[in-house]
Amino acid sequence: MTTVSVTAGAPTRDRMDQVGLLSLIALVAAAQLSIAIAQIMLTVAAACWLAGHATRRQRLEAPPFFWPLVGYAALTLLAAGFSRDPAASVTDSKQLVLFVLIPVVYDFARGARARTLLTVIITIGAISALVGIVQYGVLNYDVLRRRPQGTLSHWMTYSGTLMLVICATVARLLFDTRDRGWSAVVMPALVVSLILTGTRSAWVGATAGVGVLFLMRDFRLMALLPIVTAGIIAVAPTQVTDRIYSMFDLNDPTSRDRVAMLEAGVDMVRDHPLTGVGPEMVGRVYPDYRVASAVQENNMHLHNVPMQIAAERGLPALALWLWFIASAAAGLKALAGRLRHRVLVATAMAAVAAMLTAGLFEYNFGDSEFLMLFLILLTLPFAAVRDGGLPE
Repeated sequence: MTTVSVTAGAPTRDRMDQVGLLSLIALVAAAQLSIAIAQIMLTVAAACWLAGHATRRQRLEAPPFFWPLVGYAALTLLAAGFSRDPAASVTDSKQLVLFVLIPVVYDFARGARARTLLTVIITIGAISALVGIVQYGVLNYDVLRRRPQGTLSHWMTYSGTLMLVICATVARLLFDTRDRGWSAVVMPALVVSLILTGTRSAWVGATAGVGVLFLMRDFRLMALLPIVTAGIIAVAPTQVTDRIYSMFDLNDPTSRDRVAMLEAGVDMVRDHPLTGVGPEMVGRVYPDYRVASAVQENNMHLHNVPMQIAAERGLPALALWLWFIASAAAGLKALAGRLRHRVLVATAMAAVAAMLTAGLFEYNFGDSEFLMLFLILLTLPFAAVRDGGLPE
């Protein structure tokens, strides 16, 4: 297993770099455990990053996909200014600060440090998974309104982070030439915990992410997906199998309500195509756009990432978000031939596929804990090859 060390790959260049790297490692660990601690560590890491650039008089460097997000952030603030409650919209937009993770990881996670961070993510994910299993089996977190959530605030957030960690763990099992043992040990706990959350969007997202990894490694591995699914159905508790079957029930209330949300979202975009209704305003205006077939009286978001962005921030913001996805995919494709870093590249590709697929049914891009972990995994392969990559 990779050793967690602040000097992984090369000696730290100065004290600022050392503190920044330590803060980043703590941030990566805390992202799956406590958003408050993670945000504190992000503040420290970002301060070290800024101070380091200032003292060395270096220009800001980041992967190409960072710049569409800068534009996306600008249009978000513009949308906030045109919302019915600009103060509330600007306050909600504070999540944009998380985008600074990209240049911070890009700077501090070079070379073998990126592998170290991936090991931290998988290890903390395993611990979090065990917490969820205990919650289900011992603390009776076994009904829809009380599901395993680890140490996080909600089961949707928890399942989303587990989904990403599963992508990372499977990538290491399939593409790594070392460190496979630990991944094999923790994999069952991750899968069981995700299943017990009963979160269908995360199930579908994890399946998509793992499917991408199978296709990258050997398309014949795709045959494992239906076999594993059948095995899960055979041994899973009734609550889980009922959730699985409900995915194919067109009369399921949550499925019908998601269709109604999309219809409401289309109307919001039609009325506000350029700047949307404003961040944090979907819940306020939803009753005005609620269609007759809707189940819930109100919904705070539209359970679909592209639709939420378009309705909340406008079509130009959605275009920049799609540019961000396309730029990330193109960058990862360009890195795919670098065998030294194929685990990190495969993880990032799977994470993108999982986020996009799950994001058709849940607004995961607006979840801070999920977004932090996603941006870290996405940036790691670009950091690993920066300056040719530090020696492994």
